[in-house]
Amino acid sequence: MIKEERLDLNNNRALLRTLAVVALPIALQSLIASSLSLIDNLMVGSLGEAELNAVGVSVQIYFIHWMMLYGFTSGSATFMAQYFGAGDFSNIRKTTGFAITVNMGVSLIFFSAAIFFPEHVLRIFTGFPQIIQLGTGYVRMGACAFLFVAVTVPFTTALRATQQTRLPLYISGAAFLTNTFLNYLFIFGNWGMPRLGVAGAALATMISRLLEMTLILYVVFGRKNKIAGPIKEFFGWHKAFAVKIIKNAVPTTINETMWGLGTALYVAAFARIGITEGAAIQACNTINNLFMLAAFSVGDATLILVGQKLGEKKLDEAYGLAKKLIRIGFVIGVCAGAALILCGKPLLSLFDFSPRGARLAFLILVVYGCVMWLSLYNAMNVTGVLRCGGDTRFAMLADVLTVWCIGVPMAFITALALHWPIYFAVMAVKTEEVVKGLLVTKRFFSKKWVKNVIS
Repeated sequence: MIKEERLDLNNNRALLRTLAVVALPIALQSLIASSLSLIDNLMVGSLGEAELNAVGVSVQIYFIHWMMLYGFTSGSATFMAQYFGAGDFSNIRKTTGFAITVNMGVSLIFFSAAIFFPEHVLRIFTGFPQIIQLGTGYVRMGACAFLFVAVTVPFTTALRATQQTRLPLYISGAAFLTNTFLNYLFIFGNWGMPRLGVAGAALATMISRLLEMTLILYVVFGRKNKIAGPIKEFFGWHKAFAVKIIKNAVPTTINETMWGLGTALYVAAFARIGITEGAAIQACNTINNLFMLAAFSVGDATLILVGQKLGEKKLDEAYGLAKKLIRIGFVIGVCAGAALILCGKPLLSLFDFSPRGARLAFLILVVYGCVMWLSLYNAMNVTGVLRCGGDTRFAMLADVLTVWCIGVPMAFITALALHWPIYFAVMAVKTEEVVKGLLVTKRFFSKKWVKNVIS
C-alpha cells in the first residue's frame, strides 16, 4: 500500500510521483492497445479504403461489447479501490469473481450474435453491400475474443485497483507483439500461411486475446499474486453482496453501453456519407485513441487514488486530492491535444489515402485535438471522481443524456440531412462535451459524490 507521506496533499512533487507510479503504466498499456489498433488499420488499410472501412464498421460490435464490460467492471472498481484502502483482499476477490460472472453472461450473447447473424448486426452501421460482405468474415472470425475479454477485464481492474499497474502493462505488451506478428502472417499470407485479408486481422486479434487471458491467469494464480486465492472465494459472494455491487455497477454499465452505442452511431452516420469518409473517420479514431486513451489514464488513476482515500474514510483529503488531479489532467489534455494536431499529418501519411481522404482526415484530427482537454476533463469527472464515490447514477445521466440528446442527433442531422462536410459534422457532435462539462463541474463542487460505500 502506498505510504501516507506519498499522498500528502501539500506535497505536489510527491503527488506527481505517486500519479506517475499509478498512471504511467496504465497510460502505456492504453498506448499499446491503441497501437495494436493502429497496426491493424495500417495493414488492412494497405489493402484499400473499402477494407479499412469494413474493419472500422466491424469493430463497432467489439467496441460496444468492451464498453459494456468496462462499464460493469468500472462500477465494481469503486468497491475494489475502497476495499484496498481498507486492506480487505477477501472482498476484492469476491468483487472480481462477481464481475467475471456477469461479464461472461454478456459475452455469450455477443458471441452468439457474431457467430450466427453478423450480417444483420453490420447492417446497423453501414448500407454498403461490399462493406457488409468484408465485415462478416471479420466479425465471425474473432467471435471467441468476446469470451476471453470477459475474464481479462475484471482481473486487470483488480490488479490496477491494488496498484499493481505494471503487470497488465507487460501482458498487453506481449499481446501487442503477438498480434502484430500474426497480422503479418494472416492478412498477407506470409510464411506459408493462408492470405485471409480482413478476416486475418480478426484471427490475429482473437489469438492475441487468448494469450492475454492466459498470461493474466498465470500472473495471478501461477505466481500467487496477492489478489489470488481459492476459486471458491472468488465465487463465494452472497445475494446481499451482489445486490450492493449491482446498485453501483448497473448505472456504470448503462453509462458505458449507451455511450459506446452512441459513439458507434456517430461512426454509422459518418460511414454512410461515403466509403472515403468512413475510412477517414476510422483512421482518425484510431490515431485519436493513441493520445486520448493514454491521457485518460489519469481518470483511472483518480478512481484508484481518491477511492483509496474514501475507503480510509478520509473524505476531506479525498476531495482535495481530486481537485489537484483534475488540474493536472487539464494540463495533460491541452498537451495531448496539441501533440495530436502536430503529429496528425505524419501519422496519416502511413495510410493509403487519396488526396481528398487525407485532407478530410487531417481536418477531423484538428477538431479532435482542439477539444481533447475538455474530453479528458469530462472523463476524469465521470469515470474517476464521481464513480470512486459511488455517484454512478448522476455520472450516467450526465454522460448518456448529452450523447443521445445532443451528439447522436447532431451526427445524423449534419451528416445525412444537412450534408455538411464530415469535419464540420464532427465539430457539431462535440458540442455535447460542452454541456457535459457544465453538468459535472456543478456536481463536483457540490461534494455529493464524496462517500464511503463499503461501510
